[in-house]
Amino acid sequence: MTTETEIVEPPLRHVETDVLIPKMMRAKAKERCHQEVKDFTDCCKDSGLGMVLKCRQQNTTLRACLTKYYKDPEFYEMCKQEYLEQKREFLETGVRKSSKTSSKLPTTM
Repeated sequence: MTTETEIVEPPLRHVETDVLIPKMMRAKAKERCHQEVKDFTDCCKDSGLGMVLKCRQQNTTLRACLTKYYKDPEFYEMCKQEYLEQKREFLETGVRKSSKTSSKLPTTM
């Protein structure tokens, strides 16, 4: 039995829990680990083919930062709530919120 103040979450589909929310988590984790991403990217650009050996430390640091967010239940819950809010907004308006992470095709081909 639910009270009026209790918010009932709609059931999530398999694709939402296993694909869409984790995708959002990855994008947000990359934003939060922006310095580690930058360090790793810069190392790879400077190292050429030797990046596998030369960038191990940056790769380890980046993976540790990202994993910290992937395994954080509070971070998952935050992303889940944001996803549900976007879903509610879409169902109400029919307009999909533009996302920085969505890929766009060029207008001319």
